[in-house]
Amino acid sequence: MTRYIGVDLAWSEGIDGWRPQETGIVIIDDAGTVVNADGARGIKNIAAWLHRNARPGDVIAINSPLVITNATGMRECERDLAHSYGSWQVYASPTNLTREWTGGVSLRDKLEAIGFVYTDGIAPVAADAISFFECYPYTTLVGAPEFGYDEERPAYKRFDLALPVAHRREFRAEECDELLRKMKRLATSTPALDLSTHPATRPLLGSRATRDKRQKRREDLADAALCAWTAALWSRHGLERCQILGASAVPDQQGRRPVIIAPARAEQREGAVKPRKRPKPTAQHRAGDALLSAARAIASAADSSDTARYKEARKKLIAALETLDRSHGLPPKGHSAVVQPERIPSREAHEEAH
Repeated sequence: MTRYIGVDLAWSEGIDGWRPQETGIVIIDDAGTVVNADGARGIKNIAAWLHRNARPGDVIAINSPLVITNATGMRECERDLAHSYGSWQVYASPTNLTREWTGGVSLRDKLEAIGFVYTDGIAPVAADAISFFECYPYTTLVGAPEFGYDEERPAYKRFDLALPVAHRREFRAEECDELLRKMKRLATSTPALDLSTHPATRPLLGSRATRDKRQKRREDLADAALCAWTAALWSRHGLERCQILGASAVPDQQGRRPVIIAPARAEQREGAVKPRKRPKPTAQHRAGDALLSAARAIASAADSSDTARYKEARKKLIAALETLDRSHGLPPKGHSAVVQPERIPSREAHEEAH
């Protein structure tokens, strides 16, 4: 039975003088069950982990540039990605031979040395080969309708600069929570991904926003699971659900093309008429989004009768209102006196007020 492996390679891999951060790795089977979820540090250890755990016929999707041939500028696949997914605010950092982050290339070399096969999605691969390809999770999120990101990529793994510094980490964590709630739907999709089936991924579905290093592990495992699901989607549906970005790129001396295999909607494919680009969000738009998020958080906390969450959500709502004031050039007002009571109102008081 084919299994699907996702590798979210830490961006610091391959940079001299940098201590490698943890790389998330997730394996799912054909039914969507998570059979392994772990982390590893350093290219040598990551390759060794995959060597121990991968089986003939497995398909691996790696979130990192694997083939780099251009001396400057960006790769053709990154240019194609911007063209196809830019309307959804998805772009990739330019990769070339002058960049330091070449951990993916080093990992590719080690995997090929132990018999794994790099695939560009064009040349056929033997059924019993352990193959691997490059993916980019943001294209999965906006390219697969299952996630519901029909207009724009989510803001997880990014700080909202419109928010006060003290609230940016919390907002980032809440965006990750929202993504994981959407990923929960995949348990009944085709292909499936059921995060509840493994002790390492099960807590992702119920954990609350955190502000410490555990948040990075949550994001790493979420991205690794997305990569694994992308491998399953490509393996089972091929070009029906995915496209090959950079397919016309010139191969390197060993015949490897630098490509990204990405889930795609019809309107994201080459030659399709792209949606009209939305204006870049202004400070007022970002502040409004933060205010909406805060309002949802305070409503959710009130419904759950969780006093600690309610107080924290109230602080966030006040901060969002102050940010909105500043975005309009106004001095922050005394919102703490008018924004919701400090304690969760009783159901009777709530009904009477409404």
